[in-house]
Amino acid sequence: MEMHKDIESIMFTKQEIDMMVHNMAFKINEEFEGEELIAICVLKGSIMFSADLIRCLAMNVKIDFMQASSYGSGTESSGVINIKKDIDSDVSGKNVLIIEDIVDSGRTLSLLKEEMKSRGAKNVKIAALLSKPARRVVDVEVEYIGSEIPDEFVVGYGLDMDEKYRQMDYIGILKPEVYM
Repeated sequence: MEMHKDIESIMFTKQEIDMMVHNMAFKINEEFEGEELIAICVLKGSIMFSADLIRCLAMNVKIDFMQASSYGSGTESSGVINIKKDIDSDVSGKNVLIIEDIVDSGRTLSLLKEEMKSRGAKNVKIAALLSKPARRVVDVEVEYIGSEIPDEFVVGYGLDMDEKYRQMDYIGILKPEVYM
């Protein structure tokens, strides 16, 4: 694996990511055994994680997409949540799994979780590949977490900076000079 020139170091290899995904899928399969699930992929960052996670799930899974953001083109959350694309599914009486790439401030996921509950979802759980507890400003319960990470700017495996670096099959720490 060749590291991109803008990456300071690799935080998680493809193999380590695969292990995180399989571990989360195992727990989700146990919890929802014999039940149906609506998986909501939060665009754009979680697309790769969502695809890999969903392929590991053993139950019937309906897939939907939502795009929400509290970031503009910067690296800091604006604190304002913008829903750019809503789901098409009726979640009333259904099990919902919100799939997100990273939990940073917690604002977006808190809003999305409450929104699904207000639409009558039977059960709303969150699966996030990464969590940055040091950045949390809103307390949100994330039931399935791949790994907690320090407060570093990470990219790859769907995570981006201004739409760059998503295609990398590993997660790396971006060199500060690239985003400062």
